[in-house]
Amino acid sequence: MSPHLKRWITAIVIVPALFTAIIYGPAILFAVIVTILVMGGVMEYNTMVFEKGARWEKAAGFVLGLFIIVSAYIGNSHVMFAMTTFSVMIAFLLFLYNAREGFVDLSVVAKVVFGLIYIPFMLSYIIMIRQWAFGVQWIFFIIFLAFSGDVSAYYVGKSMGKRKLMPAVSAGKTVEGTVGLVIGSIVGCLVYSVIFFHELSLIHVIVMAFLGSILGQLGDLCESTIKRFFSVKDSGFLFPGHGGVLDRLDSLIFIIPFVYYYRMLVIQ
Repeated sequence: MSPHLKRWITAIVIVPALFTAIIYGPAILFAVIVTILVMGGVMEYNTMVFEKGARWEKAAGFVLGLFIIVSAYIGNSHVMFAMTTFSVMIAFLLFLYNAREGFVDLSVVAKVVFGLIYIPFMLSYIIMIRQWAFGVQWIFFIIFLAFSGDVSAYYVGKSMGKRKLMPAVSAGKTVEGTVGLVIGSIVGCLVYSVIFFHELSLIHVIVMAFLGSILGQLGDLCESTIKRFFSVKDSGFLFPGHGGVLDRLDSLIFIIPFVYYYRMLVIQ
């Protein structure tokens, strides 16, 4: 079976179930789904950046990451920031406790802290977005922003892509594909907002789609950089044809906080 066909089969199976849970499920169900995906991403990250063993490092990243996600659901941004702050402290204290005489490697704690900020902290914003008025519509706006651009970039890049965007980081990304991504995101978000999200001004839709699509591409490239550094092709294999959790969430890691703060600081 071709990777392209696997991509479509996986999407056909997963997307309807996910959409049903978002539309009809309570906030707690959405939080549980996000938590499962985020912790799957943490596990993939731990597998990539740490060698076999590294028990306390992997355990710290997983447990502290879980606390950050849960704090976003039971509290607010202040609680989530507080939990993240104390998680950084705890990670460093665990590093001190496990330090051995004659060998002190600060890169270990740096990897733990980076993983906490990069995955659970950045993605936890979507749980708080779900709790807004029109939270469900905002969630689908983010989904349309990310994946309408992703689909457009894939097909435009395959059919028209000639100039490499950043070959040192990602061999498959092209300038033409990126243009297709931006246009696809804008069109997808405009269509979605006209049909399902009338409360959102079209000018805000265009600005968020334009900036969000660029940030999403940068998020994709950043995850590709991590995989390139650790000589990994896919972050995992959970989604056939798509790779791992991080391969699917890479653009959302940058898009979600952007939409959160655009809504909080610009639209209000």
